[in-house]
Amino acid sequence: MRILDTHLHLVYPDRFDYPWLSDAPAINKPWTVEDYFAEALPLGIESALHMEVDVAEADLLGESEFVLTLPRVVGAIAGCRPEHMNFVDQIEQLSEHAHVKGVRRILHQMPDDLSQSDLFVENIRHLPDYDLSFDLCVRADQLPIGQMLAERAPDVTFVLDHCGVPDVTGGGLDPWRAHISNIAKVPNVMAKVSGIVAYSGADWSVDTIRPYVEHIIESFGWDRVVWGSDHPVVTLTGSLTRWVQATHEIIKGASDDEKARLLHLNAERIYKV
Repeated sequence: MRILDTHLHLVYPDRFDYPWLSDAPAINKPWTVEDYFAEALPLGIESALHMEVDVAEADLLGESEFVLTLPRVVGAIAGCRPEHMNFVDQIEQLSEHAHVKGVRRILHQMPDDLSQSDLFVENIRHLPDYDLSFDLCVRADQLPIGQMLAERAPDVTFVLDHCGVPDVTGGGLDPWRAHISNIAKVPNVMAKVSGIVAYSGADWSVDTIRPYVEHIIESFGWDRVVWGSDHPVVTLTGSLTRWVQATHEIIKGASDDEKARLLHLNAERIYKV
């Protein structure tokens, strides 16, 4: 079945500065679109949305402009800084590119109060004016503050990244499970089945991650979930191939229509590609 990857990171160190990669030596190298699709196409992944790679702030616009020139990249979720006074100027520039579909500000490595300021919330509320969504990347313990942000900006479409970052290696089903059930009650929040194997250790199996993926789908329903590879981060504990195979194993009991909604239909609707 056709897959639209909603969470592809591409790394071009000759073009852009990625300060955080110095602390991630295993993936601190070029990751090109050609290398990705050499593995992805045989798996049924026909296209992808590029997810910002937390480049240096000066490169935010340039990153999105560049990746949109690459083959099979049908849209971009751009980096942004809603805590800044000039945020609206940022998104006005981004919105000039029709295939910029959303924005993200990484929150799981930032102080909790960053996303709770009045300025941050007011800036986020402008996103619907530019037909942009917001990818919400928070840790499991930050899910309540992510929920508060979504509730304060009810007209914004939020996509919760990486299943809400559960601590799988630490047996983190609870209180993650309750937090997911609660945030799923907020109607403008969608969920992305992605990234979970990065928190599962190198010896993860389908049974390791199954309860997390199934709880996400049960909580949000088949109409509010999308799929993402989180490549190349996925290679830290496995591979793109292994993650795709695990996904198919977990959802093998679903109908073809349900599978299609998770793997491409919902993404096409939510991100408007």
